[in-house]
Amino acid sequence: TEGGDYTARATEHINSLYAYPMEGQKVLFKPTLAAETPFRGDFESALSYFVGKNEKYAEDNGFAIAPFTAVRWEEPEVVTQGTSALAMGHYHFTKTDGSVVKVEYSFGYIRDDEGKLRINLHHSSLPFSG
Repeated sequence: TEGGDYTARATEHINSLYAYPMEGQKVLFKPTLAAETPFRGDFESALSYFVGKNEKYAEDNGFAIAPFTAVRWEEPEVVTQGTSALAMGHYHFTKTDGSVVKVEYSFGYIRDDEGKLRINLHHSSLPFSG
């Protein structure tokens, strides 16, 4: 959102896609570039990862406002069971210089009271390089 209100847009994104607003529902979130605080179980810590500027999470630079121009999903594997689903694969983020960052992901989804899918598990990591 060039020149826009990043915090408001990220808040809308989290509230519409993740299960944080669901009463009694936990979200397991392990962002790609989080090391000091690798697990983000509440809304505040998730928002910090996406937009940064939170003293409690000094390592966060705002992943959602990083200079990416595209994202491509690859090799999605999906398992469904009842009202939940699991997915894993790769996403490829294209930077403004044209280079591509490959990231591994696993997502868990549940349905809310309106039947909408919500993310209750989000694990992303850079591939092992050793």
